[in-house]
Amino acid sequence: MPARDAYHEAVKQALIKEGWIITDDPLHLKWGRKDMYVDLGASQLLAAQKEERKIAVEVKTFSGRSEMDDLEKALGQYVLYFDVLTELQPERLLYLALPIWAYESLFEEPLGQLLMKNKRLRLIVFEPKQESIKQWLPSI
Repeated sequence: MPARDAYHEAVKQALIKEGWIITDDPLHLKWGRKDMYVDLGASQLLAAQKEERKIAVEVKTFSGRSEMDDLEKALGQYVLYFDVLTELQPERLLYLALPIWAYESLFEEPLGQLLMKNKRLRLIVFEPKQESIKQWLPSI
């Protein structure tokens, strides 16, 4: 199993505060002989509709030497997990969780806006110290 991201617990606690139940820590995926681990799996009961929402969350710190290198790696991982989840657990939506400062640095710029334009990417923007979610993109 891969090492946990530095903000793993902060995102986990933020999800719990918003009423999510952590179902997998990590969420194990297997495709052929390859094992993959998305950081978190969670579910939330929607009382009004008596349905359950399921998500998978990949947490990233964006703490490397280059934020562009971090973004490229995060997007590659996101695409890989997205495609495998679509086959194995199509009811589960994948989110990339990133700290608010990384969101402001990358996604409030033209490049980030382009990435969000096609609605392929789902983000959870969080505040690590407060263990709180600031924004879901697109909103849920």
